Amino acid sequence: MRKILSTSSAPRGHWVGDGFPVRSLFSHMSGTNETTPFLMLDYGGPHEFGPAARPRGVDVHPHKGFETVTIVYQGEVEHGDSTGRGGVIREGDVQWMTAGSGILHKEFHSHDFTAKGGTFEMVQLWVNLPAKDKSAEPGYQGISDAQIPVVDLPEGAGRLRVIAGEFEGAKGPARTFTPLDVLDLRLNAGKTVTLHPTDGHNVIVVILSGEVAVNAEARLSGPASARLAREGGAVVLEAIGDAKVLLLSGEPIDEPVAAYGPFVMNTEAEIRQAITDFQSGMFGRL
Repeated sequence: MRKILSTSSAPRGHWVGDGFPVRSLFSHMSGTNETTPFLMLDYGGPHEFGPAARPRGVDVHPHKGFETVTIVYQGEVEHGDSTGRGGVIREGDVQWMTAGSGILHKEFHSHDFTAKGGTFEMVQLWVNLPAKDKSAEPGYQGISDAQIPVVDLPEGAGRLRVIAGEFEGAKGPARTFTPLDVLDLRLNAGKTVTLHPTDGHNVIVVILSGEVAVNAEARLSGPASARLAREGGAVVLEAIGDAKVLLLSGEPIDEPVAAYGPFVMNTEAEIRQAITDFQSGMFGRL
């Protein structure tokens, strides 16, 4: 089994705009590149919102040099960006947005969810791009729940959705720049599942809810995460109670990371250029 290198519990939360109460389970802003190719994961909610007249969220803002992956568990998010793409991301849906050379976008609760209110729960994951792809054309993948393959786990352990990568022949619909897996699991209490991420990949187990023993070594209650070694074989997850888990596995991008707010580049000079490009209107209009 793979060695657990570190674990973390969710810190106190903060708000992103007025619609997303989040806790950062890991972040590149700590100054390390340990989780490459994954930069950051924010877990939003669960949070109860009452009905409102105006959608809550975050107005127009830029990104450059990486990708954002939004997974909606409860509620609805409405997205629009400077490529002209967008739409409503509903329960079970995923949005995979490539900022690349620069994009403007906005994220709000959908108008229907705003009017009704209810429980809101989502994840936003940031995935780095290698230097050669940081100038890629901005793009948008809207992935519906129905497009995501579901695999029943052995011996009634639960089920697994393949958002990106592959699991037991089921291929996720997300297109990625580097090899990676994003697996969304629901584990049943008292059951165990053994997964086999690719050797050489960085692996992060994210427990969103419930309690899970990872490799019979660390017992974590969500929200929490465990970072595992690049080598060493299997990852064994034992659900103490019903649990919601993400398994992230990716080929490392072993390049320098320079980050400033919504920009992730390789050097400070590139960050300064990104700011200049944004201020000059080169990210388009929204």
